[in-house]
Amino acid sequence: MANTKSAIKNARKNTRRKLRNQRVKTRLKTLSRRLAKASSSGDASAAKTAAQEYVSALDKAASKGIIHRNSASRHKAVCSKFVVAV
Repeated sequence: MANTKSAIKNARKNTRRKLRNQRVKTRLKTLSRRLAKASSSGDASAAKTAAQEYVSALDKAASKGIIHRNSASRHKAVCSKFVVAV
């Protein structure tokens, strides 16, 4: 348990940040699954829309430091392969 006032405050901040990061990462996983489902169904317009949403969410997460920018770039490259395949 935290012993000082600053440690207590940091524990509170860490809890809030963890919840925020968790929400963003869960959304990324959901969008990834949505893209995979749309591309496997063969619907090109749905796959393109899902890809745009996923790439946008990846860029936002990378800009806020929730995921590493190279990780976001790698996921976007895989995403583009999904869209081209459809």
